[in-house]
Amino acid sequence: MKRTKVIDALACTDYGKEICVKGWVRTHRSSKAVDFIALNDGSTIKSVQIVLDPTKFDPETLKQVTTGACIGVEGTLVESPAAGQSSEIQATKIVVYGLCDSDYPMQKKGQSFETMRKNAHMRLRTNVFGAVMRIRHNMAMAIHTYFHEHGFFYFHTPLITASDCEGAGNMFQVTTKNLYDLKKDENGKIIYDDDFFGEQTSLTVSGQLEGELGATALGSIYTFGPTFRAENSNTPRHLAEFWMVEPEVAFLDQEELMDLEEDFIKYCVRWALEKCKDDLEFINDNKFITPNHDLIPRLEGVLKESFVRLPYTEGINILQEAIKNGHKFEFPCNWGDDLASEHERYLVEEYFKKPVIMTDYPREFKSFYMKQNEETADGGSIGYKGAVAPKPTMQGTDVLFPQIGEIIGGSVREESYDKLMNEINRRQMDMTHLWWYIDTRRWGSCPHAGFGLGFERLILFVTGMQNIRDVIPFPRTPKNAEF
Repeated sequence: MKRTKVIDALACTDYGKEICVKGWVRTHRSSKAVDFIALNDGSTIKSVQIVLDPTKFDPETLKQVTTGACIGVEGTLVESPAAGQSSEIQATKIVVYGLCDSDYPMQKKGQSFETMRKNAHMRLRTNVFGAVMRIRHNMAMAIHTYFHEHGFFYFHTPLITASDCEGAGNMFQVTTKNLYDLKKDENGKIIYDDDFFGEQTSLTVSGQLEGELGATALGSIYTFGPTFRAENSNTPRHLAEFWMVEPEVAFLDQEELMDLEEDFIKYCVRWALEKCKDDLEFINDNKFITPNHDLIPRLEGVLKESFVRLPYTEGINILQEAIKNGHKFEFPCNWGDDLASEHERYLVEEYFKKPVIMTDYPREFKSFYMKQNEETADGGSIGYKGAVAPKPTMQGTDVLFPQIGEIIGGSVREESYDKLMNEINRRQMDMTHLWWYIDTRRWGSCPHAGFGLGFERLILFVTGMQNIRDVIPFPRTPKNAEF
């Protein structure tokens, strides 16, 4: 008999129909008169109830139907008398495909998230992680659909690169060299002439720079792929391997970039609310994930109001006023400081109580490729909507979200060859491996802008999960590359 997915079986009202379902046992309750089996196949958060008369089945077979076991069931679809479900199956045949030993780590009793991380090969079968992974899939579909509908082209940028987009230097090196016999020059530096690419290469931290090349040819592109950062960060917000969404658009100014950021993220949230209703309701009602049951209202709140557009200088003034009024921050927040997550969350969660797009950051801690705001006679700058800053600022546009902090980092890119080179020289940067990037400012340069969205941070917000390691199937973090 052809298999029916659980999600389709639960939606079917063709009662009396013979049906076959296959999946994994969530629970098995036994009695002399009747057995109840909750069966789930991952197609939905809900399980279908299997009802059977134990006297009509082999007792040894029923003993094998334990939590975690994989079985197939044939029977009759009937209307369920139980509350909360419309259909159930009266079983006539059970086939056990995979036994499950008693030491199965994902038993019905609750496990801590840390325990489940240690069993990442099995945690995907739990209701929580099934819900998170289905939402993750839907967010990926929302991203592709949004950009396709808005005329963007999906552009594939390399994972292996000789350049460092961020300038941080925390990159995973890629080599075929024998690490036990490295050829070095007289100064002790490794010679890469005999390496696969003939030069030092690493896994990419971003596809932005190559994405800019695509935008100057195709107009509007986006990348969506894995990126890698070798930072020794053991925080709930960092991974060594994570996915980035990076659109890049020709002829886009700062105002239009913020419009794009807000419209895009609202589209994704709306998609989740419309297409992930059952999974979101399950998480919303789970006291261990959402103790205040406020996940769905928080998502709906994002759609109701326009994002605040806040110059960095004004944000610093708000934070310093909060300190004067007794609010305590762990990290300093003077003009020129890179804001910490606690500062971003204060602005979003306590002051404005809605998402914020912060603009016009100090030049000193932003990337070399960002467009600098107009300078004033005294060395300051004039930014978004006439905002005046005491020192030079860049046209950055970072989106700050409740519970998360920064979820998008964007900017207008400097299109002028002379201005870009001045900034590169001022920072004394080695551009040996970025000659091709500079060429784009020599040959047909155009105004353009873009942003990077950390995909896992989007999933964190949409699911309400507290640790970024729990929104990716197999997290890669310091000292952890199992599974």
